[in-house]
Amino acid sequence: MKDNEGYSRTIRLKVSCTLEEKAQIEANARAAGLSVSRYLRNVGAGYTIRGVIDAELVGSLAKINADQGRLGGLLKLWLTNSEKLGNQDPEHMRRLIRGVLDRIVTMQNAMLKLATGAR
Repeated sequence: MKDNEGYSRTIRLKVSCTLEEKAQIEANARAAGLSVSRYLRNVGAGYTIRGVIDAELVGSLAKINADQGRLGGLLKLWLTNSEKLGNQDPEHMRRLIRGVLDRIVTMQNAMLKLATGAR
C-alpha cells in the first residue's frame, strides 16, 4: 500500500487499547482531518497535530477581517471625501456613519468570540 506521498507502508504496529481509548483516538484523528494511521504516525513521530478546527477558525477570522477592512475603507471615504458626496443631509450622514461604526464594533465582538472560543 502506498500513501499519497509515494512511500510504501508495509510494516504494521499493533497497539492495544480500550474501546474508550479507540473512540478517543478516532475522534482526535477526525478533528485533525487525518486518518487514524496518519494521526498515530504523526503523534508517534513527535509532530504537532493541528486540527481542522484551527484552519476553519483562521478562515472565519480572515473573512471578518476583510469585512472590517471594507467597512473601515467606507468610513474613511466618508470622512475624507465628504465634498464628493454632495450636499447630503448632515443628520442622514451621521446615521450612516454611526451604522458603520456599530457594524465595526459588532465585527470586533465576533472576532473576539471566535478567538477566545466563546460560542
